[in-house]
Amino acid sequence: MKSDRLLSVLLLLQTRGTVPAHELAERLEVSVRTIYRDVEALSASGVPVYAERGRHGGIALLPGYRTDVTGLTADESRALFVLAAQGAHAALGLDAAIGSALRKVMAALPAPHRPAAELTSRRVLVDATRWTRGPGDGLPVDHLGTLQDAVFADRRVCVGYVHSGAEDPDEPATYTLDPYGLVSKAGVWYLVADRGGEPRLFRADRVRSARVLDEPVRRRAGVELADVWAVLKQRVERRTGGIEVTARVRRDRFGRFLRLHGGALTEVVVQETGDTGEWVTVRLVCEETRAARVLLAFSDAVEVLSPPEVREELARAAAAVSSLYEGPQ
Repeated sequence: MKSDRLLSVLLLLQTRGTVPAHELAERLEVSVRTIYRDVEALSASGVPVYAERGRHGGIALLPGYRTDVTGLTADESRALFVLAAQGAHAALGLDAAIGSALRKVMAALPAPHRPAAELTSRRVLVDATRWTRGPGDGLPVDHLGTLQDAVFADRRVCVGYVHSGAEDPDEPATYTLDPYGLVSKAGVWYLVADRGGEPRLFRADRVRSARVLDEPVRRRAGVELADVWAVLKQRVERRTGGIEVTARVRRDRFGRFLRLHGGALTEVVVQETGDTGEWVTVRLVCEETRAARVLLAFSDAVEVLSPPEVREELARAAAAVSSLYEGPQ
């Protein structure tokens, strides 16, 4: 909207002083001609703005002019600029909004606090994404917008959901949920909701369909998103209901193993050296037997020692793959 852009121009000039027209155009993603039209509009509305021609010229406000919005402390301003993690805002379509908000915050700061806030934005970066991703991570989050609509409209939502290790990912389970909100955890979006009055966690990238219902949400009285998230997070970290697997990993592959499966690791038992090379024995938790199939990606660099049902599952999976390559093509 033009009004938002005019305010952004004003706040940038108030914060930066003289700014070349082409730089304003780049920051606001418009043409230089549009910037000059905006300057004329600001001037017509009584804002003392002018343009200086020449090599070192630009657009500026008369000295001493500023909007009178103050109140943030230096620590509060630093906290806001550290908070601006790009990944979450982009997923929700709010990147432009956070940039505009930070320009307003910078302009509103008392002059003594501005250098510290600007330095924070250049020296501290929050990147919520992981270096490497596990199986299923990075899938398109096609229905995040619909989930967001349900959350803010306080409506129930009907989803088609594929659980980890599902026999047929093309046949999702259908649930009617009462959402509390959305959580971004290390770059992965989760819907926190009640199903049948019980708290549940749903990965947004496993939602295959989503429809906001006309029914109002049925949240438990007095329960907030942070409360439900704390319970579910503790439940996941304790890995209740999972299968404890003991395996040994070749030492030269252990670093990569940690990057991929460190979140499931519960203990490093012992490091040993033998005729077959150095091994690290570990314990980790899998959601179910089939989930342990991801360990086959390490070929003979990972051997599951127990329990027997996981060894049998991996043997069946390896045999099925082997049969594909037996005999002529």
